[in-house]
Amino acid sequence: MQELSPSQIAQRLDLLTELSVTLGKSHDTDTLLEYILQLAKRMTNADGGTLYRPSDDRRALDFHILINDTLGIHQGGPGGEPIRAPAIPLFDAAGAPNLSAVAAYAAHSGESVNVADVYQPQAEGFNFSGMLNFDRQRQYHSKSILTVPMRDHEGELTGVLQLVNARAPQTDAEIDANEGATIIAFNQTDQRFIEALAAQASVALTHQRLIAQLEELLESLVNLINIGIDEKSPYTGRHCQFVPELTMRLAEAVHATVTGPLADFRMTDADRKELWMAGLLHDCGKITTPVHVVDKATKLETIFDRIALVDTRYEVLERDATIAALEQKLALATSNTATPAALADIDQALAAQQQTLRAERAFLRAANVGGEGMAAADQQRVRDIGARIWTDMDGAQRQFLDADEVLNLSIQYGTLTADERKIINNHISVTVRMLEALPWPRHLRNVPEYAGGHHERMDGKGYPRGLTGDQMSVQARLMAIADIFEALTACDRPYKKGKMLSESIDILGKFALNGHIDPQLFDIFIRSKVYLEFAQQHVDPRQIDAVDESRIPGYAP
Repeated sequence: MQELSPSQIAQRLDLLTELSVTLGKSHDTDTLLEYILQLAKRMTNADGGTLYRPSDDRRALDFHILINDTLGIHQGGPGGEPIRAPAIPLFDAAGAPNLSAVAAYAAHSGESVNVADVYQPQAEGFNFSGMLNFDRQRQYHSKSILTVPMRDHEGELTGVLQLVNARAPQTDAEIDANEGATIIAFNQTDQRFIEALAAQASVALTHQRLIAQLEELLESLVNLINIGIDEKSPYTGRHCQFVPELTMRLAEAVHATVTGPLADFRMTDADRKELWMAGLLHDCGKITTPVHVVDKATKLETIFDRIALVDTRYEVLERDATIAALEQKLALATSNTATPAALADIDQALAAQQQTLRAERAFLRAANVGGEGMAAADQQRVRDIGARIWTDMDGAQRQFLDADEVLNLSIQYGTLTADERKIINNHISVTVRMLEALPWPRHLRNVPEYAGGHHERMDGKGYPRGLTGDQMSVQARLMAIADIFEALTACDRPYKKGKMLSESIDILGKFALNGHIDPQLFDIFIRSKVYLEFAQQHVDPRQIDAVDESRIPGYAP
């Protein structure tokens, strides 16, 4: 067994150093694994090599990468053909460890296996039928193999590295004569170097796996928050799912732009992950917002819609009017003055009173729904109705509508009072506080700014910080457009109807003109047809009408 010269050992140490540098730079697991296998082959001058990874259920070893120089085979890895070899079971049918397959043995025992010649009797302790069948099918001759397990710091199996047919160094004359390389055994120095390489590789793989698991855990926690929001308000939950999607669509359109003021905007994969995370969390503060405010469908709704109480009062007033009319008729009858004309007058007065009450009731029910605007005369009518005195069930006289009911029923726009709007708007302040309280890693450090800026305006009139456009990142400005467009077109909100696509675009165009949203991003939003692609996938088809882009405010086709 030929030992290595000092220069060869120095060369291998250089290769291990090269591996250490590469392990610190590489973030792609498949590329890293292929590099490890190729480096192991170079280090030992092996003709072939295989890297196995544990299956998801950890009951088998899957072929991950398979390379053989003589046969020109390269399967698996970033540039290889699909793997065709079957997995090696780690356990037999009875559940006992499989110790006959050399790769499985190394996986179970944690020991390296170095076999000089798989065809010799001393190799009979293992079942090499699969390897020998491989030889017969491809007219190859496997001889020496070195199998090294890869384990992490906790002793858990991360893979198995197997090298086949160490080749003796050839002289220039042998190479010129095109003589085949002599197959030799892997020596002890080979084994120790490959074990060192496998240990380094396993640490790097474990490091990458832990990073991936932490990122997966973080995204799962984000989804946990969104599940909580969704359970509290399915309407907000849907919004939290669609805004990040629309944000990424617009971001990719901006990324692809090659002319104009935003031509320099580019995203890496890390930037995309950061923006996606911010989109998922952009409304996380709503987990603290009272559900009766978030989903307030009518003006009088709190935990329930108080219009039912107003209905009951009108029923009482109608009943009181009927009783009063009957009492008048009884008084006439008792005094023998119940003439047909007198009775008719009472009925007519009762009918007029009932008609007035029913008209007022219908008016208040309509006012309770809310809308784009309530006339000042209608607001005054609410106050006048509220000032009427009635007798409640306890015999006490009180105003027909209390102060809070008058305040809510006279809301000019929508269904929220000024105080309730402050509660709604506070969700973004809570979002910012929640996100800034987290120790974000460097590649996600902008998540609070992106997520917390989607209610800011270009003219500085937004909230919570009143930032102007030049104080906001492109990511925050494009998320603002996604947030507004999704809210305009959503048809499942209890407090509003989904707007037609053309109307939604018209509103956004006006926002681009009045300093609400970024006009340059709005231009890309329309020009790239992001709005239409999103609508075709997520907006009710009945809302998708034709959009005349030549008439969109703030947009020049």
